[in-house]
Amino acid sequence: MASISSLNQIPCKTLQITSQYSKPTSKISTLPISSTNFPSKTELHRSISVKEFTNPKPKFTAQATNYDKEDEWGPEVEQIRPGGVAVVEEEPPKEPSEIELLKKQLADSLYGTNRGLSASSETRAEIVELITQLESKNPNPAPTEALTLLNGKWILAYTSFSGLFPLLSRGNLPLVRVEEISQTIDSESFTVQNSVVFAGPLATTSISTNAKFEVRSPKRVQIKFEEGIIGTPQLTDSIVLPENVEFLGQKIDLSPFKGLITSVQDTASSVAKSISSQPPIKFPITNNNAQSWLLTTYLDDELRISRGDAGSVFVLIKEGSPLLKP
Repeated sequence: MASISSLNQIPCKTLQITSQYSKPTSKISTLPISSTNFPSKTELHRSISVKEFTNPKPKFTAQATNYDKEDEWGPEVEQIRPGGVAVVEEEPPKEPSEIELLKKQLADSLYGTNRGLSASSETRAEIVELITQLESKNPNPAPTEALTLLNGKWILAYTSFSGLFPLLSRGNLPLVRVEEISQTIDSESFTVQNSVVFAGPLATTSISTNAKFEVRSPKRVQIKFEEGIIGTPQLTDSIVLPENVEFLGQKIDLSPFKGLITSVQDTASSVAKSISSQPPIKFPITNNNAQSWLLTTYLDDELRISRGDAGSVFVLIKEGSPLLKP
């Protein structure tokens, strides 16, 4: 029998146990053995027996499957915790963009200014700064090339045009208020309608102008007015009189007249019904100077900023936009 010291290497066959779906592999490894660490016959026999005859349990990995169709549980299940509890990973809330933040700040600044009439000098300066920042980030630098965005009804939220201030202040009509000023654009027919809705204690009515516009540059359109329209008064549901009204610097108490409201309302109702059946009054605008131009300096799907004569600015918000809500 060879001595232990003369043995340098012993070939040993190692078996690798796999599951039934994988191919078995075997390899010959050469293990260096010295006289100092050579195992005894018993230990060697035990080691070989364990390696060749022990059958380890196969390992299984569970993986969630994403279905092609979205089921009734909503978003896809990204992972499954032990115990079968599904974990749904929700997307983090989207951070508002810089433009969205600027629009929100502008809408907040416009609140309570009565379309610019009641804005203080400090508020005006803040509004001008926000408008300038938005104009520098205009997502549509050529608005006349995106005419579909111009379509629809736009509500005037602010203006620096002093020509509108007498109208907004109601002048010598203390019981009448301006309920809405709007501009409706139809890019297919190239028409514009400017409208002012007045509301009084008995009825509401409107005055409108119809115009045609022509594209003169990527930002500028030329507007020519063609006709004016006086809308048919619409009776309000009830007559609401204020406690007092200021007229020519004098405050007039209206409380003694409240007892007459019922009889006046009945009379007004019958008159308004006969008037409401009449068509609106239209009249042509033949003045050769009835033209204006408009420069759109910011435009998206809910906000429009335009500039007119003498640098006057107009901020308009699309009807139905959340920016109109206080």
